Amino acid sequence: MNINKVMVIGAGQMGSGIAQVCAVSGYDVILHDLKQEFVDRGLGTIEKNLARQVEKGKITAQDKAAALSRLTPSIDLNNASGIDLVIEAAVENMDIKTKLFSELDEIAPAHAILASNTSSLPITEIAAATKRPEQVIGMHFMNPVPVMRLVEIIRGLATADEVYEAIEDMSKTLNKVPVEVNDFPGFVSNRILMPMINEAIYTLYEGVASKEAIDEVMKLGMNHPMGPLTLADFIGLDTCLYIMETLHEGFGDDKYRPCPLLRKYVKAGWLGKKSGRGFYVYN
Repeated sequence: MNINKVMVIGAGQMGSGIAQVCAVSGYDVILHDLKQEFVDRGLGTIEKNLARQVEKGKITAQDKAAALSRLTPSIDLNNASGIDLVIEAAVENMDIKTKLFSELDEIAPAHAILASNTSSLPITEIAAATKRPEQVIGMHFMNPVPVMRLVEIIRGLATADEVYEAIEDMSKTLNKVPVEVNDFPGFVSNRILMPMINEAIYTLYEGVASKEAIDEVMKLGMNHPMGPLTLADFIGLDTCLYIMETLHEGFGDDKYRPCPLLRKYVKAGWLGKKSGRGFYVYN
């Protein structure tokens, strides 16, 4: 399976990062979103990131220009008619994703692979919305995409071996390290990370220690680069809550029950760095 042309759906932080690494690695990339302003913002982010890399001497100005020339903006899903791979990085909502995959199934060429960057939702359920479940797979990139080298590749129940191998090989061309994961709620990364963050929130909620102390213990004692409460703020507390709810529902186990303090912060609109306030205050 040759992959030359990629469509990335969703021009937000994750989608623009995925589009950037694909374009830098020599793929022709269509960056798609619902509105032109979203696409323009995503392309602006990519340009800034590449300019920063030129300043640091990591790439040349010619490399930057070549990568940008491979990017095509899109607000029409029918542009998927000529691609080899779709990487969906839309909002983390099953109804939205299944509708999108059903539409893509009708538009994309018969050989095209449909991949989702979902961080917790079942690939098997997403694949069931298509008539090509064997060509549906998970590609879970880490944030920030241009920096983080891991890609979790998630096999759905029906994912074909040759589709897995094509995505594994393609991930390596992006200078990423692909890791094979089976389709369970939260996969590996979030199944382990989110309960740790949730437990840190419970530790704060129960008054065991201050937020600064909890983060310091994990940084100095466990050699984590960032404390769990700071990390939750960077991920977004609404995202953390959503993933915990997905784990709780998927496994039916109370060890995944979201901490009441996490729910309270989300209801207050304290979503972390993106809203200016979470466990910490950001200017």
